[in-house]
Amino acid sequence: MPDTADAAAALLAAAAPEGPGDTLRIVLLVSIVGGALLAWFLLRGYRGDGTGDDSGDDATGGGTDRGVNA
Repeated sequence: MPDTADAAAALLAAAAPEGPGDTLRIVLLVSIVGGALLAWFLLRGYRGDGTGDDSGDDATGGGTDRGVNA
C-alpha cells in the first residue's frame, strides 16, 4: 500500500509549480497603491495654500478681520 503522506506531497507539488509568486505580486501592488492613496487622503488636509474651509466664523473669534462691525 502506498504511503498517503508521500502521495499528498506529490499532488501538492504538482498542483502549484510556480508557488505563491503571482499572489505575492498582487498583494504587494495593492499594498503600494493603497498606501499611496491613504497618504494622499491623509495629507491633503495639511496643504498650506488656503483652500481649506477656514472662514473665521467660529465661536473662538479666530480668523481674519474683514472689517464688518469690528
